[in-house]
Amino acid sequence: QVQLVESGGGLVQAGGSLRLSCSASGRTFSDDAVGWFRQAPGKEREFVAAIRWSSDSPYYGDPAKGRFTIARDNAKNTVYLQMSSLKPEDTALYSCAGPGSGRLQDTSSYSYWGRGTQVTVSS
Repeated sequence: QVQLVESGGGLVQAGGSLRLSCSASGRTFSDDAVGWFRQAPGKEREFVAAIRWSSDSPYYGDPAKGRFTIARDNAKNTVYLQMSSLKPEDTALYSCAGPGSGRLQDTSSYSYWGRGTQVTVSS
């Protein structure tokens, strides 16, 4: 079993930055990935970014390209999502998921989910 706990959300003005953390515990494998997704009220869950524990190659969804950076600290079993140039449309509940395999942009590729951390961007 894998446990995932997100932190770092909050209220920020447009143009600001936040760093989200996803702390993982339990059974993981080096080829597994951790993904970040977000869901705004009334909208479907959306892929943001993912990274494998064994690779430095990240995967980004459209919302993240050019503004967000995903990184991992294997020693801390933590994955970070650095978000910059935030926009009001980035307001959502951000959740991490793992272990991921296959198509990392698909929610079905993940078995466990954290409860999420709220990000609110004011205009």
